[in-house]
Amino acid sequence: MVQITFIDSTGQSRTIAGEEGSTVMETALKNSVPGIEAECGGACACATCHVYVDDAWAGKIPAAQPMEEDMLDFAFDVRPTSRLSCQIRVTAAVDGLVVSTPERQG
Repeated sequence: MVQITFIDSTGQSRTIAGEEGSTVMETALKNSVPGIEAECGGACACATCHVYVDDAWAGKIPAAQPMEEDMLDFAFDVRPTSRLSCQIRVTAAVDGLVVSTPERQG
């Protein structure tokens, strides 16, 4: 299992084991991580699974595709490391990934 740490807007940290092949969003939903709403169910059709990727990981995960970048326009408080968690695959390469959730979703 791949370890992913979620830090909510209050600073509370949760490290969760994610299944390879799933997404960071699916891992969050399966483990009731607060701050991930995922209204579209992972179809990259909303911005309610918005996260901030920790700076140490920003260059280690695949870049956002144009569709994801377009959806981020609808997110709250977008930052340079903003991503949609439905678009980040859980693989061995992201073991130890750290993401934070915004104060609210878009």
